[in-house]
Amino acid sequence: MPKLLYLCLLFATVCSAIQAEEKHQLRVLCYNIHYGQGTDGRYDIARLAKVIRETKPDLVALQEVDVGVSRSSRVHEARELGRLTDMAVRFGPTQHFQGGLYGNAVLSRLPIEDVHIQPLPYSDSDEKRTTYPRGAIAVQVRLANDEVIQFISTHFQHNVEEDRVAEAKAICEYFAGEGKLPSVLAGDMNASPSSEPIAILEKCWLHTQSAPFAPTAPSTKPRTRIDYIFYQPQTGLKLVESSVIDEPIASDHLPVLAVFDY
Repeated sequence: MPKLLYLCLLFATVCSAIQAEEKHQLRVLCYNIHYGQGTDGRYDIARLAKVIRETKPDLVALQEVDVGVSRSSRVHEARELGRLTDMAVRFGPTQHFQGGLYGNAVLSRLPIEDVHIQPLPYSDSDEKRTTYPRGAIAVQVRLANDEVIQFISTHFQHNVEEDRVAEAKAICEYFAGEGKLPSVLAGDMNASPSSEPIAILEKCWLHTQSAPFAPTAPSTKPRTRIDYIFYQPQTGLKLVESSVIDEPIASDHLPVLAVFDY
């Protein structure tokens, strides 16, 4: 074999080996932003953006996002958070509210290749209780290793256990199982770690924190865990760490961070 050809083949082999061994990291944040209102009563999107930026996330699942709503001064909160964090944004409305829209959103530093907004089952309001339409927004993103995964942001019903059970089952049906993309799921499930909705989700995903779960709400004196990040081993992600960020003012929930290697 000519020496030049041999050297070229050797160089290509070494490059392939280096590329195969190259490690990447994925940082995922879950944050219920309480429609921009902090525990001090102020609506401050810039403050929320600062919290998000400081965690250096690649993907963010947001809940309780206002777009054009009266109470939050008609601000397009999803777009503003995208601008202030320099991340791509997709908004998934779940209801009309005070002249605008309210729902979930996703921020991403990774290329977004597709988006899907999925309504979830919920009970109608009646004289005894007020309920809200529920849904999920899922984006397909391409990782640095060229693999595509699905990233889902959702928010379960706050006051009807049967709804949360139905919503957990629906999330598994729509986004997990044969023929579905490997996925990361994040959201405010309004359910404790030992509850039935979480047990249902754990049949489809792994959660990112071992017991005991650090509480996430209310942010000033957190007592219960209701905000979660889940992932599937099919993603090729390996959990490095998971933590609850101590930020008691910007929202009434604490953000949850998970860091993966892949």
